[in-house]
Amino acid sequence: MSHRRSLAALTALVLSSSVTAQSDMWSNARPLTLSLSSFKFEPSEILLEHDAPYRLHFVNGSSGGHDFAAKTFFAAARIKPEDAGKIRGGRVEVGGGESVDVQLIAPSSPGTYKVRCTHFMHSAFGMTGKVIVR
Repeated sequence: MSHRRSLAALTALVLSSSVTAQSDMWSNARPLTLSLSSFKFEPSEILLEHDAPYRLHFVNGSSGGHDFAAKTFFAAARIKPEDAGKIRGGRVEVGGGESVDVQLIAPSSPGTYKVRCTHFMHSAFGMTGKVIVR
């Protein structure tokens, strides 16, 4: 086998194992449901393990819209490429009665990130929380 063919075969093997590892990582994402309702997040404190994959399931049980704004958190997390478009300006918008799933890997460093709903007066009425990465 020529060196060129060996290199091509090795490259294909590395790429295929990388794709397999990536898909295994996302298939093992821990599910976490986050409820958005009239002026609260449930839970209001979200505990995540650093570098662990999660599938955040945002559910809006009210008729009006809400968002989950955590710009610093989303910037520090690694978002699954297919879900990156669901985060705009550091927030996930969830219409009334709708749900949105976002898969991500929690930030590498432990820390606390503020969360709020940016809709008019929602955070003033208590729609705030935090993500704690340990």
